[in-house]
Amino acid sequence: MHVSVEAVIEPGGHVRLAEPIELRRPVRALVTILDDDETPLLMAVAETALSEWNRPEEDEAWAHLQPGRQFGSPFPSPI
Repeated sequence: MHVSVEAVIEPGGHVRLAEPIELRRPVRALVTILDDDETPLLMAVAETALSEWNRPEEDEAWAHLQPGRQFGSPFPSPI
């Protein structure tokens, strides 16, 4: 069985789980370090990739898939 549990690893290596878990015996675990310092870089990469879609011609091309919305308006049509 695979279970993911959020945790914080202290500088000395102590692992602090976000919520208690109950185990019947010692188990192996894999630890993935999520470096918060990379968040701005990941956001910049995603923003660059998505900027191609944030254009009026894209809105117009996909407008037919958004019933009740008028082109150029982010709000549903009152009619």
